[in-house]
Amino acid sequence: MDIKELIMSRHSVRSYKADPLSPEVLSDILEAGRLAPSAQNRQPWRFIVIQGTDKIKSLSVNCGLLGLSNFFIRQAPCVIIACADTRRSIRINDQDYYLVDTAIAFQQMMLMALAHGIGSCWIAAFSEKKLRKWLKIDDKWKIVALSPFGYPAEKDTLHARMVSGFARSSNRLPLEQIVHYF
Repeated sequence: MDIKELIMSRHSVRSYKADPLSPEVLSDILEAGRLAPSAQNRQPWRFIVIQGTDKIKSLSVNCGLLGLSNFFIRQAPCVIIACADTRRSIRINDQDYYLVDTAIAFQQMMLMALAHGIGSCWIAAFSEKKLRKWLKIDDKWKIVALSPFGYPAEKDTLHARMVSGFARSSNRLPLEQIVHYF
């Protein structure tokens, strides 16, 4: 699949098979994040990989009240939490670039996963305070997002269909509404 096909076919997956990711595939996904561009090559991203049913179930209950809609992550064989070490950030135009840099790296990881037939779902619904406490991570790290990674199930669960509908995951604005020529 070429890059255009990957981008055009990427979508949020919320139903997974239990099949684990091979170490080689997981390494490819993580390497895609490592190779991402960043402001002044600061590379602020840090990734926490969680595998195993018990650990992922524990993660799902430690995402706080906001994260309750994400219990579907329990089906996935792997969850990656994208964090940023704020000490490795740079501030330009009154903007901290750790968020931008980490988002680029995480998106590259999702595209690499898709190239291997693995689905993912960008998740921002979590309590950073509660998740930080459970993970016991450094105070200088910000949790940017998390995503399950796994082979898509043959059929979406009812919950997956409901959350996708609520999130309006398939709705995209037309180019005329988002592109402005100067």
